[in-house]
Amino acid sequence: MSAVDIVRAVKDRKLSALEATEAALARIAKRDTVLNSFTDVTADRAREKARAVDAAIATGKNPGSLAGVPFAVKNLFDVKGLPTRAGSKINRERPAAPRDATLVERLEAAGAVLVGALNMGEYAYDFTGENIHDGPSRNPHDPTRMTGGSSGGSGSAVGGALVPLALGSDTNGSIRVPSSFCGIFGLKPTYGRLSRARSFPFVFSFDHVGPLARSASDLALAYDAMQGPDADDAACTTRAAEPVSGLLDQDVGSLRIAIAGGYFQKNLFPEAAEAVNRVARALNVSRIVEIPQAARARAAAYVISTCEGASLHLDRLRTRPDDFDPAVRDRLIAGAMIPAPMVDRAQKFRRWYRAQVLELFKSVDVILAPATPCVAPKLGQVNFTLDGVEMPVRANIGIHTQPISFIGLPVVAVPVPLEPMPIGVQIIAAPWREDIALRVAVALERQGVVSAPSPRGF
Repeated sequence: MSAVDIVRAVKDRKLSALEATEAALARIAKRDTVLNSFTDVTADRAREKARAVDAAIATGKNPGSLAGVPFAVKNLFDVKGLPTRAGSKINRERPAAPRDATLVERLEAAGAVLVGALNMGEYAYDFTGENIHDGPSRNPHDPTRMTGGSSGGSGSAVGGALVPLALGSDTNGSIRVPSSFCGIFGLKPTYGRLSRARSFPFVFSFDHVGPLARSASDLALAYDAMQGPDADDAACTTRAAEPVSGLLDQDVGSLRIAIAGGYFQKNLFPEAAEAVNRVARALNVSRIVEIPQAARARAAAYVISTCEGASLHLDRLRTRPDDFDPAVRDRLIAGAMIPAPMVDRAQKFRRWYRAQVLELFKSVDVILAPATPCVAPKLGQVNFTLDGVEMPVRANIGIHTQPISFIGLPVVAVPVPLEPMPIGVQIIAAPWREDIALRVAVALERQGVVSAPSPRGF
């Protein structure tokens, strides 16, 4: 059942929150032996919360907009009573979190039921979903394939229908890539829109947090419950909540929609190009716009993210280098050695690039772009060959997401259910216009062009 359907059934007393929770726990017990999406299952806490929701309904109280909806969170979000792993070996030795992350608190305040924490790439520096400490999360449409990362467990749990809703984080593409590979919807909101308080950081100036779900309406429902300023996150202190759930039925015919050209039409497998074409045809879009200097933006994003990420981990790199995933460790060490003038140039370019893209949004409302260059690669796959050139998988999965998160734009990733594997398309809007991106996603979903296919890999 979707989150919207669960809420309706729970409020109408056709389904209890406890029944919805027990069903999710049963699915996790049955299917996660294959998917490996969960690192922690909070069954006792979930049952207690579900009983509280049912008690509120029985006494005539408002149970909240997400009444009885089971959800899970990437294990970089603080969950009271659990150490916040952030996908690492080192962090699991930390004391248990004394308080939930802000977004966990807000979802539970809306009646949602936390059922556990999810597998992820170490310290969120990953595009594959392969964790050497906890094992790889597995794709729900083919368990021999990647989920994408770093929110791989989030993608696997939602794509595998274990839960209707999960939280992830997105620095360079870590919500959009798992959404693409696992055939689900994901929202990377505007930078600073949703609070990151009490979540383990990767790159403070890039880090976003957001929901993954099996429908665009479920994304909007969760997004509305999490909005609002938070003094505990310096990037999330000024913007008032702007609910979108009541706006999703608005016609999209008047929107100025374009396809990202140039850089975004290169380095694509046929499936990725076909997915964008299907979405464009459904929206009757043929206009192409060029996002200026996107390749340079990706390069600058690499410089800044590796440098900022390295600075966060310097003490751990000095004292416990052997406890890192070697691939993560080596990239962080490389980031620590980037010369300061190069970082300064990247930051100056970032300001120029943002101004250029915002100028572009004066003439368009939405830009369509591929989410990933390919469908999910095989677990352990090191390279793929594109246009006769062998390219490393890990470094190039995020080739089309990095130039967007680099400047904090809101994006909804939507799944195009191709055979044998789904693949995603980015719906990109101007800052603070998540409502427009979600409206387009809903319109495409109602046409049947995008949808989350049923899991079939186990």
